[in-house]
Amino acid sequence: MKLKLGLALLTASLFLITGCNREANVISQNLSRDADSFKIKRRIVFFNGITDKNIMEIIGYCSIDKDVTDNQLEITCKVGPNQYKKHYFGLSDNTAYFVEQVDPAFASEFNYKVIFRPQTLIPDVTVQVTTHTPTPKVQVTETK
Repeated sequence: MKLKLGLALLTASLFLITGCNREANVISQNLSRDADSFKIKRRIVFFNGITDKNIMEIIGYCSIDKDVTDNQLEITCKVGPNQYKKHYFGLSDNTAYFVEQVDPAFASEFNYKVIFRPQTLIPDVTVQVTTHTPTPKVQVTETK
């Protein structure tokens, strides 16, 4: 009897832990999505692990992408309406970085987000029209 009760409690606690993990994952994904959409202010600090000195700091509405192939961090920051700056930071054995969310942001575990970017769905098409005027037909008639 005690064994069955213990297994029931263990199973219930695993479900609770898993449930909390899922909620945290949804909130984390929503925060990351908002940050990549330039809605969350971040502070990114790069430091040298050997000298223990800061190399660079970026504060703003920035999206971060780690390029594993080139071993670098690519940071795109929104600096104004439709204005962006892109920074690259090479990573090495003695350099590291950390990212801090500057201000708290609302994130709901019940609010699943799907963001459509019309510019990626609808291609930017440039139409080039050439005007072709047909050559008029000339009829020659003989006069007598």
